[in-house]
Amino acid sequence: MRPAPPATARGGAARPLPRQAGRRAVRAAALLGFVGLWQLLTSHQVQLWVRFDHLPTALQVGQAFGRQLGTGQYWQDLADSLRRIGLGFLLAAVLGTAVGVLTARSRWAADLLGPVLELIRPIPAIALVPVAIMLFPENEQGIVFITCTAAFFPITVSTRHAVRAVPPRWEEAVRTMGGGRARVLASVVLPGALPGVVGGLSVGIGVSWICVISAEMVSGQYGVGYRTWQAYTVLDYPGVFVGMATIGLLGWLTSGAVELTGRRLTAWLPPRAGGGDPRGGRG
Repeated sequence: MRPAPPATARGGAARPLPRQAGRRAVRAAALLGFVGLWQLLTSHQVQLWVRFDHLPTALQVGQAFGRQLGTGQYWQDLADSLRRIGLGFLLAAVLGTAVGVLTARSRWAADLLGPVLELIRPIPAIALVPVAIMLFPENEQGIVFITCTAAFFPITVSTRHAVRAVPPRWEEAVRTMGGGRARVLASVVLPGALPGVVGGLSVGIGVSWICVISAEMVSGQYGVGYRTWQAYTVLDYPGVFVGMATIGLLGWLTSGAVELTGRRLTAWLPPRAGGGDPRGGRG
């Protein structure tokens, strides 16, 4: 009988199962160590360069987390923030990818849109809150606008650089075989730039969470950010940390979903020498 083939990851790179299990164990131990250190410093009210005596213990935060999980308000706030992120990020993904490709492929677009984009890009998205309040009649629309703006620029810049990095000989090969601009775009430019686009999407979703939470704190009426700020105003410090933990978990899950989607979309790429993942994933 033939021996069973080694476990392989999508894309052909060998992934030994014991090594994967070991890395997961190390990561779990790191998280547990962090929580344990937090509990130790806060329960003993340690005062070094910072004052841990003012922070709630990990146990207090865990108890508050458990209580909030049993309330409808917590899940409603979760749904509201996820809806805002979903709408804003989807708009940014579509617009950012389109503008990035356009400015990389067209001199006219680069000359007309480039200066405006470079002028607006350094402005923090959260600084656009007053503009959003003046532009949109409802806070909901303004928060989605801020979220979209936050993700738009990382996606646009990454897409533009990825398109420009596509080797010209690939395009020349398609043109030699009679392919037109549409064929070159669909068969060469977009597939060749896809890894860079995925990188921009991964950065964009993280920036979106930063800005949507900040916008909810400033002008929202519900959502995880709004509830976290409300907990702070009434000195409910365990509630503040519950909000922070919720934001971290949501950001981790959505970023993981984007990266997983990116790996599947770029599964056709050859494995990197040494067994690494050419799509940027490190297990």
